Amino acid sequence: MKLSGLSSSLGRWLDGSGPASDVVLSTRVRLARNLSGVPFTHRAREEQLVMVYSSILSAVRKTPALTQSLALEMRELTPLDRQFLVERHLISNDLADNGKLRGLLVLPDESISAMVNEEDHLRLQALASGFQLRSAWESVNAIDDELAQDLDYAFSDELGYLTACPTNVGTGMRASVLIHLPSLVLTKQIGRVLQGITQVGLAVRGFYGEGSQIMGNFFQISNQTTLGQNERETIDSLERVTKQIIDSEQRARDELLKDARVQIEDKIWRAYGTLRHSRVISSQEVVNLSSAVRFGVALRIEGLASVQTLNELLVRSQPAHLQVKAGKELEARERNIMRAEYIRRLLGEGGSVPVTSN
Repeated sequence: MKLSGLSSSLGRWLDGSGPASDVVLSTRVRLARNLSGVPFTHRAREEQLVMVYSSILSAVRKTPALTQSLALEMRELTPLDRQFLVERHLISNDLADNGKLRGLLVLPDESISAMVNEEDHLRLQALASGFQLRSAWESVNAIDDELAQDLDYAFSDELGYLTACPTNVGTGMRASVLIHLPSLVLTKQIGRVLQGITQVGLAVRGFYGEGSQIMGNFFQISNQTTLGQNERETIDSLERVTKQIIDSEQRARDELLKDARVQIEDKIWRAYGTLRHSRVISSQEVVNLSSAVRFGVALRIEGLASVQTLNELLVRSQPAHLQVKAGKELEARERNIMRAEYIRRLLGEGGSVPVTSN
């Protein structure tokens, strides 16, 4: 099975080891690149897409940091396999749904991956646990420099890197953090904060990025400007704003604890109890309940699941993950039962991990 390696392990970006990982689940930095002299993916002929795919694969195989990467052609995967990769934040819905020659190159630990022939010929991505914008950018930038030795990128001295969507022209870089903001939601300050984010030129999206919905108080915050600003300036700006958001979340958290500590703790423990003892549970319930438990971890309440366990639960309980594990398609009712069994086993074996108080 092509996904056996990915399905049996969990990406390093989910291990909960990064800075501020109780608030920031993950950091992503993505670079959009196209090959010079070749039409963008949506205008390219089949033979041109084949050339792009083979050229990028060849360059990847010559890049020391990527020699261990797994190559997956979307047309060779089942719809279930492709949805698994969407749930793992490795490919977009666009890459999963289109029938053209498209592919994914991914390292076993999922720290670096590349979508080929999505909207752009190449979308190179670094994923990291917690709040690690600078190191994620440095990692993907170094690999981009190596690939550029073999690939002739479409570049304009006046505009920068040329991309299929005008909003990516320039650096071609999208940097983002997936951040958990339950206190700002509960204190009804989230609207003001999100408005402030958009006013400084940043975008707010859902759990799976562009076009997805907000789930479990998770918000993906990313840059919108790629023209007229270099990569370091973009990273510095997003880093500065993210720190301000984390500070706002902390102040809202302190406010909640001052006014309603018992009610907050009751909500958290009820959520944890439901996760540990349910016999039937939907994926949406899991997202909302695990959000409450993650809030408890951020509050340093002892005896709850670790951040790593919550990350694993959040991803592995998604529909495609359950079905890939089962080796077959399942009806919603069957998934809900299997999901509850999986969560009881996970939390029973590794869920009660004390968190040391500050």
